[in-house]
Amino acid sequence: MLPSGTEVQVRPGTEADLDALTALYNHYVTETAITFDLAPFTPVERRPWLLSHPEDGPHRLLVATDTDSRHVLGYATSGPHRPKAAYAPSVETSVYVAPDATGRGVGTLLYDALFAALDGEDVHRAFAGITQPNEASTRLHERFGFRHLGTFGEVGRKFGRYWDVAWYQKDLKSG
Repeated sequence: MLPSGTEVQVRPGTEADLDALTALYNHYVTETAITFDLAPFTPVERRPWLLSHPEDGPHRLLVATDTDSRHVLGYATSGPHRPKAAYAPSVETSVYVAPDATGRGVGTLLYDALFAALDGEDVHRAFAGITQPNEASTRLHERFGFRHLGTFGEVGRKFGRYWDVAWYQKDLKSG
């Protein structure tokens, strides 16, 4: 948990964050069904993902750090919803918070910054898929104006069982 009074900085992700971001994501790969990746990544394998998020444009990577220790507390991304060109005004968003920083508002800070950054971009809709059950993520997304569109039943298999994914949509101002 974050100590009381810990100040958090949200900024664009950089290559200097790659090891910490990879370790954070790998926690969710190996310990949860939140992501459907099955094997952990090396930083080298994760580098193309990081580089696909420039500091401007509709596909962003924002990182939250403790201002004192520079410890990565979490990150939020917006990326392509689908690969075909007509989907360009739609993004898929996600938030990952370090296990020792959950429940402290880090996800809220990250989404505040992400949606502020997207405000001037040509983005019309944001989508988020949430593996069920995940009450904390559902609450976060609903707080930011996402509405439930539907649930894909037993769409992924991990840890020897099938998982549902609920899909949410947020309307954004077009740039």
